[in-house]
Amino acid sequence: MHASFPVDVDLALVGGGGAASLVLAALDRHGVSGLRVAVVDPVHKRGQDRTWAFWGLPGDDLDPLLSASWSQVDVVTAAGRRVLTLNPLRYAMLRSAPVYDRAAEAERRLDAVRISAPAGDLHDDGQRVTVRDPDGRDLVRAGWVLDSRPRRPKRPGRTSWLQHFRGWWLAADRPTFDRQRAVLMDFRTPQPERGVSFGYVLPVDDRFALVEYTEFGPALLDDAGYDRALRGYADLLGLDLTALRVREVEDGVIPMTDGPFESRPSPRVVRLGTAGGATRPSTGFTFSAMLRQADQVARALAAGRPPVPAPAYPGRHLWMDAVALRALDRGHVGGVEFFERLFDRNPPERVLRFLDGVTSPAEDLAVMRSSPLLPMTGAVLGDAAGRLRARLRR
Repeated sequence: MHASFPVDVDLALVGGGGAASLVLAALDRHGVSGLRVAVVDPVHKRGQDRTWAFWGLPGDDLDPLLSASWSQVDVVTAAGRRVLTLNPLRYAMLRSAPVYDRAAEAERRLDAVRISAPAGDLHDDGQRVTVRDPDGRDLVRAGWVLDSRPRRPKRPGRTSWLQHFRGWWLAADRPTFDRQRAVLMDFRTPQPERGVSFGYVLPVDDRFALVEYTEFGPALLDDAGYDRALRGYADLLGLDLTALRVREVEDGVIPMTDGPFESRPSPRVVRLGTAGGATRPSTGFTFSAMLRQADQVARALAAGRPPVPAPAYPGRHLWMDAVALRALDRGHVGGVEFFERLFDRNPPERVLRFLDGVTSPAEDLAVMRSSPLLPMTGAVLGDAAGRLRARLRR
């Protein structure tokens, strides 16, 4: 805790998780100097508390931090196993500890002030932002605030699902996993009545892997439900759990909604991460957009511009996500069928770039043509009607 309040800085990071850690590292990487920085969070993140999986080109500055990466991944359905060659991309796994370590080093090099207190309200007068604690005490006055605390959408979505999951880090005493290939999606899991489920496997080596069960849908499971689903998926993989050790357990819940997130709630407050729209509504993927946001913020500050990143995804992609969510939620199309056609009728690189929000309009049209025409047409019309009703209510 800093001894004298309020602290006067140029930039305050409210929330010290993944999004803020990436910003700190990006500021250091781009050589931003002379900037007074504060980090406001009651917890100083350290160690392994989450795992990010993402795709991109090899050879970037994250390479030394990766636990593993793969040039091939499997998509599995009851009909068989599809091996996707991702070149020139790669699928990569990044654990949180090296990200937090790099952020801590960047924080030291930037001579940032860390304030170990929870943030409450932000008061933006158009010139400075005052960060207050929950009791109303002024903690920081900043020229800009980057707020990565979780937030609800500005308005409820017409469709609101969750990506929720549990993973076991499994250790074996003998070679058990294929370290050369990850399982991206395995749809042989029992499918929920409303939603879609799949398992996946991310091997660090032939004796250590993350095995995870994930659902997209409107409702969470209880602890017993997740463990039961994971045991069932381990059986599908032919794993003998009595011969394996569960070293760690990872749980998570990520919003999948067409409700809009307000990325700029006031003139000098910018939201990052899920609160800033970095989560892809149709899949829950977040990391690549957070990485882009961090890089754009750092480049802007290095050039003396406001630290305001571009929208995480093009508007047309958010519309396509809203349609896809509606189609899945209303049962116009089955989840397994939707993803199976997506991977079956498009080159892997196009699918992955689409999910990252970086495809061209022509590529987007190709992705749209791969989906079931009549069901998706019904979802488009339903989405348009829902938007009109919402606009009339407002």
